[in-house]
Amino acid sequence: MKKIKGLFVIALTTISFAAISQTVDEVVDKHLAAVGGKDKWKAINSVIMEGSMEVQGASVNITSKILQGKGSRQDINVMGMSGYTIITPTAGWTYMPWAGQSNAEAMADSLVKMAGDQLDAQGSLVDYKTKGNQVELLGKEDVDGKPAFKLKVTRPTGKVETIFIDANSYYNVKTVAKQNVNGQEVEGTVYYSDFQKQGDGYVFPMKINMPMGMGMNADFVLSKVSVNQPVDESVFKP
Repeated sequence: MKKIKGLFVIALTTISFAAISQTVDEVVDKHLAAVGGKDKWKAINSVIMEGSMEVQGASVNITSKILQGKGSRQDINVMGMSGYTIITPTAGWTYMPWAGQSNAEAMADSLVKMAGDQLDAQGSLVDYKTKGNQVELLGKEDVDGKPAFKLKVTRPTGKVETIFIDANSYYNVKTVAKQNVNGQEVEGTVYYSDFQKQGDGYVFPMKINMPMGMGMNADFVLSKVSVNQPVDESVFKP
């Protein structure tokens, strides 16, 4: 009798874990279907985004280029000065003349590691198991008064982000990222809105509210998004 009871408990536990896993994959699949389709997103090799934001009264124009797994570059123009940030799998550089830099400066290894997720043009939920990302469903929580699924994503680097998937549209409307930098936990919250379908069928948020440091946030408003356009790898060098 005890053996039968034990087997029954094991069976229930197995079913429970299977249900949780299936629920996670169901939410992820519905999210990917809502933004263009799983296969389309797995086929992304590059993303180029152009947009602008207002920071302390100054207009900042940004062009972001991501080549899957190879490099990420943001060209920034502010107050008539042009600079950039570059991330590759092994190194990174910043050149910000408005901050007093006269030449490109190499980023610390810890910062390069922290920014490694910028090399994923597809996003952490696309083919997440193959990428080594762990995804857990933490239930639901309201975002701006609307219910959203909470997905906890743990990357191989140890970076943890909670992605909030709107329970109606299945769009990613909020992301809270946490990671350890020089022994301190750093947290940043990003909100996504104004979702628009592009001509190639992909859906992108055209407004991204992001932290700028010192307790400030700014809206990065996209004017153009291009997918799978050629990107010369030479741009990922200072």
